[in-house]
Amino acid sequence: MDKLEVFGEKRLKGNVSISGSKNAALPILAATILSDKKITLKNLPNVKDIETMIKLLESIGSIIKYSKKKNLIEIQNKNRIKTFASYNLVKTMRAGILVLGPMLARYGNAKVSTPGGCSIGVRPIDIHLKALAKLGVNYKIVDGYVYANSKKKLKGTKIKFSKISVGATENLIIASSMAKGTTILSNCAIEPEIKDLINFINCIGGRIKWIGKRTLKIRGVSNFKEAEFTIMPDRIEAGTYLIAAAVTEGNLKVSGINPNIIRTEIDILKKIGAKIKFQKNQIKIIGTKDIKSINLKTSPYPGFPTDLQAQLMVLLCKGKKHSVISEEIFENRFMHVAELNRMGAKIRTKGNKAFIEGNTNFKAAELMATDLRASVSLILAALTAKGKTTINRIYHLDRGYEQIEKKLRKVGAKIRRVF
Repeated sequence: MDKLEVFGEKRLKGNVSISGSKNAALPILAATILSDKKITLKNLPNVKDIETMIKLLESIGSIIKYSKKKNLIEIQNKNRIKTFASYNLVKTMRAGILVLGPMLARYGNAKVSTPGGCSIGVRPIDIHLKALAKLGVNYKIVDGYVYANSKKKLKGTKIKFSKISVGATENLIIASSMAKGTTILSNCAIEPEIKDLINFINCIGGRIKWIGKRTLKIRGVSNFKEAEFTIMPDRIEAGTYLIAAAVTEGNLKVSGINPNIIRTEIDILKKIGAKIKFQKNQIKIIGTKDIKSINLKTSPYPGFPTDLQAQLMVLLCKGKKHSVISEEIFENRFMHVAELNRMGAKIRTKGNKAFIEGNTNFKAAELMATDLRASVSLILAALTAKGKTTINRIYHLDRGYEQIEKKLRKVGAKIRRVF
């Protein structure tokens, strides 16, 4: 099994280009099921979750031409597809459940495995299913599979989500885009990736618009057109490299990202002490030894993202005083804490709060990655530690970061993969 070896005490300096967004590309790939026309997607990130979704689409009958080198894919669903998503493919990523909406919208039935992914919480799909039921879907869960069907074409209605959910919002947007009549979705998630999904569906002929901060109006259509679409840049990858610069007292330019979609993260890093300037599609950050401590909680967009919580914790370990992070999205997302403590951090958890003592000088160690974002947080800590840190189980990392060793080496890190 692959490992990473990181030799620390390296300041990052130079330019990092941001790849396409995994979290935007996955629902967009699922939404291609809606159309029988050729769809071309550009700026597709070359990561394992994308490969898994492509395999899932191929398994149901999608005709696909995929170029990793060009980060480009052509998809066509000209023939009737199989409306079955196997556990063997869905088990490694929670986004597999997103094929449920388009299968029901276009064909009226689906059998989809309940989702997997990182072990960071239960992530129930009841919000998805209850909302789909309001469009006319009948469902049951048997042996880990959702069996769903609608006797008639999905019918638009008013739906208010019981809580803000990115996945449920995406599934309902996709399903409603072919439903008969008009659907009003309220209490929606408003992440930039959701807006990218809407832009894609409108690009192929959908009729979706915002009528309030968290309210969407969707007029169903029967057919979609051929189109090309470029996936937005990955704001979590951008945030990760910004934190990497801050934690190593580095000097980085992060290119290919609109600063407006990560304003909260930029503001937090400025508050902690980093010097940041930005232009239209570039952010320049200079780290500092004088890292200030803060109290922070994760929350739905535009709040601070749970997907950057582990990375920020590493930075706060270097702070001069105590910090507190409250994890408000997932109930099991502190698994990186034990590994950071093995490197010399002093972090205590209680419920959904992590209490960080600060003034940490990380020490090299052999570590075990537990999930995607925890994996990268261990790399950030290792970049500051004296000596060689070995990180095991990095298959998690490959699910969401494109060419991370190559990008880090380009800006001065000493890091290598061991097979």
